[in-house]
Amino acid sequence: MSWSAAQYTRFEDERTRPVRDLLAQLPERPVAAAMDLGCGPGNSTELLRARFPGAAVSGLDSSEDMLTAARKRLPDAAFVLGDIAAWHGPERYDVILANASLQWVPDHATLLPTLMQRLAPGGQLAVQMPDNLEEPAHRLMRQVAAEGPWTAKLAAAGAARAPRRGAGWYFEALRQLGTRADVWITTYHHPLAGGAAAVVEWFKGSGLRPFLQPLDEAERAEFLRRYEAELAQAYPALTDGTVLLPFPRLFFVATRV
Repeated sequence: MSWSAAQYTRFEDERTRPVRDLLAQLPERPVAAAMDLGCGPGNSTELLRARFPGAAVSGLDSSEDMLTAARKRLPDAAFVLGDIAAWHGPERYDVILANASLQWVPDHATLLPTLMQRLAPGGQLAVQMPDNLEEPAHRLMRQVAAEGPWTAKLAAAGAARAPRRGAGWYFEALRQLGTRADVWITTYHHPLAGGAAAVVEWFKGSGLRPFLQPLDEAERAEFLRRYEAELAQAYPALTDGTVLLPFPRLFFVATRV
């Protein structure tokens, strides 16, 4: 299963809110060039361009399906296929945005200095990452993976995301690079209509992908059935059937000085 733009954008308003909040923290200033790393279907790129309308805005993603959606949304922007971990070149950017993408990239101790080097003097790296690996939705993914007949197939699924680091780790790592850093965590509470099934649909577009990809069709259906049953206990529906999904996210803005 590759990334699906259609699945991801089923909850576009909810997924876009954090990047809107992140971009609001960047000061008004001249920006000539901006890059959106892990641009997905272009929702974050669209906001980046609106925030800095005078900038030449580019986007990079590892999914052709996502890039097709992004090019349809912003036909005049430059979108390229690529891996964030292997991103290199001589260009320097005034803003590098990474919205809900760096959690899929390993070795942040190496990644952060590489990204800071791609900034022009005074440039800013603006990052948002889910901080939810210990939330019930993720713990139950790992539990269902460990308890079913697919255990061997899914042995590595829980390690698909980079190891979780706390706010203090990022602040210290960025400070050691000589940057000015602002780090914070916000927990959003997303109301999802449809009970536990809606929570399943949310994570099918993101965190469930490494667990579903190795399974055949019958295994996938059974995995999702068990997962949804567990979610119904962890996230009881309100009287109107809505589930309130808590979703902590880690943010930072690092300025190259």
